[in-house]
Amino acid sequence: MTGNLATLPREGRLVLLLGALVAFGPLAIDLYLPALPAIAAGLSATPEAVQLSITVFLAGFALGMLFYGPISDRYGRRKVMLTGISLFVLASLACMLATSAEQLIAARFIQALGGGAASVLARAVLRDVYAPAEAIRKLSLMAMVTAIAPLLAPLLGSQLLACFGWRGTFAAILLWGLSSLLIVWFRLPETLPPERRGELSLGRSFAIYGSLLLDPVAIGLLLAGGMSFAAMFAYITGSPFYFIDLHKFTPLAFSLLFAVNALGIFAANYVNSRLVKRQGASVMAGVGSGVGLLGATLLWVASGVAEAVPGVVVGLFIVVSMTGLLGANCVGLLMARYPNNAGAAAAMFVAGQFGLGMLSSATISHLGDQTGQTMALVVLATSALSLAGWFLFRWFEMRGRTG
Repeated sequence: MTGNLATLPREGRLVLLLGALVAFGPLAIDLYLPALPAIAAGLSATPEAVQLSITVFLAGFALGMLFYGPISDRYGRRKVMLTGISLFVLASLACMLATSAEQLIAARFIQALGGGAASVLARAVLRDVYAPAEAIRKLSLMAMVTAIAPLLAPLLGSQLLACFGWRGTFAAILLWGLSSLLIVWFRLPETLPPERRGELSLGRSFAIYGSLLLDPVAIGLLLAGGMSFAAMFAYITGSPFYFIDLHKFTPLAFSLLFAVNALGIFAANYVNSRLVKRQGASVMAGVGSGVGLLGATLLWVASGVAEAVPGVVVGLFIVVSMTGLLGANCVGLLMARYPNNAGAAAAMFVAGQFGLGMLSSATISHLGDQTGQTMALVVLATSALSLAGWFLFRWFEMRGRTG
């Protein structure tokens, strides 16, 4: 560890805490997925309107993080994180009390604006504390903790739906936010001391985004990690109606399927944590992009065959498993490239993930998907762009080494 951080939790507890904070986004989405059809019925809304609550959450999450990164680089992590989590808690209460789809959508947007603080700044805290190579390994371990959220959230959500109705899922999200607020308040000290904060004005701190967008290495990393994430959100948006409505899965059966995919994220990150020091983050990211495209191809082929649901399941498992591996390596490489602006770099990366996820989610909602083929086509396209992004990154990375 670096810096005077004696009050930090021990290493294992720190990774556990930060992983739980990164889980804000997955938990706030995955917990209510089994309830989407019930929410549509309860609010007398169309499936497309309820799916829009996912899309606006992704938009708010991405937008919020773009502000939190530079602000935290300038003023520190702790106060910014506490402010965002507080906003998340208030908006979660509004979601629970919503009486129309419009109210739910508005509350979800505000909820996402707040939740983005915990997700992006947890990554920046890790970079504050560890050197670049060790930070990437810790990011994989943190992602394993985060993977528990999509592993358990749909199962918990289906049980809450059965016992308390769809509002019970938002009550659980509210309790999660309150618990996280208390834990950060009492257990997480400031990790960016004043001497390591930027001396630039806040306006000029935001200008780092321009440098990132003009850097082909950064663009490649954003595409590789972001398009993989977009593939996963095409699955998240389209799969409840594909499996529950079209193929008559029960909410519990769908939740179990979702949990298996989350277990794949966990396993991929475990493998990455063991191999990344030996193979390098660049190579592991390439493996993730390539394998993800193979899974997307299987999904696309299987979705065109009426009785190929097992092929769809396997293809989705491969695609989703690779998202965690790509996320850990790509954001770690990007923060290492911009060590003095780690908060902004992490914000740009994660905002890019959720922004591209929003676009893929919106595509599914706009086009409709009665057969699963739209979902499969979007997953295939985004997976191909993820691999193209890795090649772009690798090309300019190698040129930089030999230039």
